[in-house]
Amino acid sequence: MALQVGIIGLPNSGKSTIFNAITRAGAAVAGYPFCTVEPNIGAVGVPDRRLKDVAGAAGCRKVVPADIRVVDIAGLVEGAHRGEGLGNQFLAHIREADAIAHAVRCFESPNVAHVRATIDPAEDIAVVNTELILADLETVERRRGRIAKAAQTGDREKAREVEVLGKVEQGLNDAVAVRSQGLNANEMEILAGLFLLTAKPVIYVANLGEEQLGEDGEWARAVSSAAEAEGAKTVAFSAKLESEIEELEPDEVREFLEAYGIEDLGLDEFIAHCYALLGLITFFTTESGECRAWPLRVGSTALQAAGKIHTDMEKGFIKAEVMSWEDFLAYGSFHAAREKGAARVEGREYLVKDGEVILFRFS
Repeated sequence: MALQVGIIGLPNSGKSTIFNAITRAGAAVAGYPFCTVEPNIGAVGVPDRRLKDVAGAAGCRKVVPADIRVVDIAGLVEGAHRGEGLGNQFLAHIREADAIAHAVRCFESPNVAHVRATIDPAEDIAVVNTELILADLETVERRRGRIAKAAQTGDREKAREVEVLGKVEQGLNDAVAVRSQGLNANEMEILAGLFLLTAKPVIYVANLGEEQLGEDGEWARAVSSAAEAEGAKTVAFSAKLESEIEELEPDEVREFLEAYGIEDLGLDEFIAHCYALLGLITFFTTESGECRAWPLRVGSTALQAAGKIHTDMEKGFIKAEVMSWEDFLAYGSFHAAREKGAARVEGREYLVKDGEVILFRFS
């Protein structure tokens, strides 16, 4: 299954607007809570300036960006871990995501109801994170209770798991997300089967009003402070405005951005951060007149990269010719690079690096 980012937050924080802006899926948006019940799912192309350059050097007419899956998950409310607001159903959708984008409302609108009396991003973040922590605490306590007897009767594996669960439980009781508890790789592997919500990497999205663009406002600062406290990144933009920009022709976009004092689209930055959050890098191929960017997990081999393209390519893998995208721009083709001795030949265990252009040889 493709890796996916789940967009979460309180009701009417702008989740569906963000989703529509990046996917153009046309999911329902309304000014009342729980307009979204079943999750909306869409594929999002990842902006990458290198792709156009590589395509130009190779003379490719067709360009295909890497993509990721984004899921618009219904809003959480206080008491969600107890089932409030269909919370159990929505928490299950979050468990299926590989990373989380936490949308935080930083705008006022008489047409969009807020589930709380006032706009307070710090408190909104605290409500959602508390619900995720409480849900994880229940999961950890339940698992610990199930294996306690086996751990006491000499099962060393279960005893180690109980030890890790106890450590995590203490952290959750102190309101510390699993991802912020400094667990090592072995401890995270022990927890993997529990699909803990707060173990997932997160990015915070400050969803601004148009009047706040270009300002270092109090609400945006509150989101940044909360994110920095747990070592997470923040991106700030107006989802409503950028969804309107997405409807414009390319030559109209720059004029629109300048009118609002925006240098670059926040949505592009958001997608790029989500891509990195999933632990992905990009490699390029330029065969048959098509230049394509492929998403790949950090630490993947050339054999695994071949499998991303086609299983037959993985099964019949012989070798991979590899060069950096910068070198490819200089030579324009593998043939020219070979003549200069610039194309490397790598085997199946070679670890692919971000931005490499690869030509696979297979039987």
